[in-house]
Amino acid sequence: MSLLHKKRIFYILIAFIIVIAVFVARIAWIQWASAYLPLTASGKTMNEMAVRQREEGIMLDSGRGHFVDRNGMSLTGFTTWRPTLFPVSELPDESQIKGLANRLGISPAELKLLWSGLLRPQKWRQPKEKALPAASPVLGYGELNTQDNALYWDHRGGAWPPVNGFEVLPFMERYPAGMRGNQWLGYVAQRPEVIRKIGKTYPFPLTMQVGASGLERTMDRFLRGSGGTRVYYSVDGKKRPFPQIGTRVEGQSNPYYPVQIATTVDNGIQQQLEKIVDRLNVQEGAVVVLDARQGDVISMVSRPFYDPVHVDLSSGDWSNRAVKAVAPGSVFKTVIAAAALEGHVTFPGEVFHCSGHYGKYGLSCWKEGGHGDITLKEGFANSCNVVFATLGERLSADVIERTAYSLGLNRKIGWSQRAFMGGEDLSQIDQEEKGAVFSPDVNMDGGVLAQTSLGQRDVLVTPLQAANLVVTLLHDGEVAFPRLVTQIRFRDGSVMANFPVHTTGRTRQRISAHTAGLLLDWMRQVVEDGTGSALKQAKWPLAGKSGTAQIKKGGKKLNHQWFIGYGPVGNPKYAVAVLVQNRPEGSPNQATALFRQTLDMLAEQGS
Repeated sequence: MSLLHKKRIFYILIAFIIVIAVFVARIAWIQWASAYLPLTASGKTMNEMAVRQREEGIMLDSGRGHFVDRNGMSLTGFTTWRPTLFPVSELPDESQIKGLANRLGISPAELKLLWSGLLRPQKWRQPKEKALPAASPVLGYGELNTQDNALYWDHRGGAWPPVNGFEVLPFMERYPAGMRGNQWLGYVAQRPEVIRKIGKTYPFPLTMQVGASGLERTMDRFLRGSGGTRVYYSVDGKKRPFPQIGTRVEGQSNPYYPVQIATTVDNGIQQQLEKIVDRLNVQEGAVVVLDARQGDVISMVSRPFYDPVHVDLSSGDWSNRAVKAVAPGSVFKTVIAAAALEGHVTFPGEVFHCSGHYGKYGLSCWKEGGHGDITLKEGFANSCNVVFATLGERLSADVIERTAYSLGLNRKIGWSQRAFMGGEDLSQIDQEEKGAVFSPDVNMDGGVLAQTSLGQRDVLVTPLQAANLVVTLLHDGEVAFPRLVTQIRFRDGSVMANFPVHTTGRTRQRISAHTAGLLLDWMRQVVEDGTGSALKQAKWPLAGKSGTAQIKKGGKKLNHQWFIGYGPVGNPKYAVAVLVQNRPEGSPNQATALFRQTLDMLAEQGS
């Protein structure tokens, strides 16, 4: 063999050894180094991914932040223990199937059919069934163990039997059973288009639920957690369970997330108010209760109610009517009275004559035969259309619009701030409409001004604006911007963000304290001698203003009925706006009855 030939063999051998060495080094790196390094966007190691191939997992808690009411009561986030089935290749024996089916309330055949067809773990829900209560203190996820199942009891009594592929697990339910009137809180849903947008900075899964409406949507950027908690059930390559291994819990351990958001709402008052709305059989409308001291939202009820777990988008019930603008009727006479007094085109003792007809524009007073000679103060108490149509024609459109704005109308009034915490603009209240006074293309003649002064034509006001108008009067003309949220706290209790009270302050645009005081006094006269006399027997001395707006819906004449006001007189605690929509023409003012029962309930709460 020649020397050249031997060299070639030697070089080939060296190359072969190098290839083998590289291959062995690569295998070693995979086995010892890369197995413990994060390889995926979510930070999973190769060891973890290998284990995952032999596990079936289900989400226990998404890691989303939660809301509490003003007293610290949970509004979201409720742990419920539920039976859970994991997909397995071999079902348990017949006796176990029979015993488990009996506990679940179905036939063995139904259970076998369901179980054998599972492609992923499934938590058990029977129709109209509430989550299973725990018979002992709820354990933290870190304490979860297959031995714990014997401690929990089903709704028929008796411990759950140990069965491979079956566990009773603690799930974090977003909303409590029976929740139905919190449109202001909103709901969550899968919105892949939102995930794709925010996924540019953090790789959230497209199936993650995000806020779709209400505070869930406006506060969504703070509610997204750092990861959820899942439980895994170990199986072999043929999906046969490892009974000696059982379940494994995996979750994020972060001292700051999930966050807790403190709202201004009193959940006890909210639930009581929902019951009152039910009892009075209110079909459509809204009630807003504000803290008279600083304008915070204490309760906000929108009817019809809805189920945040099963949202019917087509029905529109999820929409918050408390922030939707509708015709205010005579409630708007408060604005006209303020504009006329501030503009010195009238005075409280001016005498008008009401014959029942205005004499032009087809306008008439609601009282047949009219009120006769009547002062401005009496005209406000008795809601005389002739008085206010007359005042409307004395005012300019600009003065009416500016006065409405100075009282918090014709603009969004909920708490907002530009570049909040250095980021995007933030508006706490979702779906809020700004309302209107005049249509932009209308010819401002006397007829338009007269109709506008009665709260008809193009005037639109939200119940939130109407309640806040009362707060503005109570604050001598200073407009507050109602809050739904006061603070965001990290998981460890430290403060992430505060939401301070916002007001317009002492600006030139506000009405005078003298005018505000007159209107508050006149609201008291509405109850003492006017259209709100049904409130005389209320538990608190009350003051307010009624309103009826005439509308057409489907060619049928209907009324929006209003009542706004405050109580108790002398030491106001609450400002309230009530709207009952689409009532038959000529029907009793249901809003007045709802206003009284609302304030009576608040009086009982405060006693």
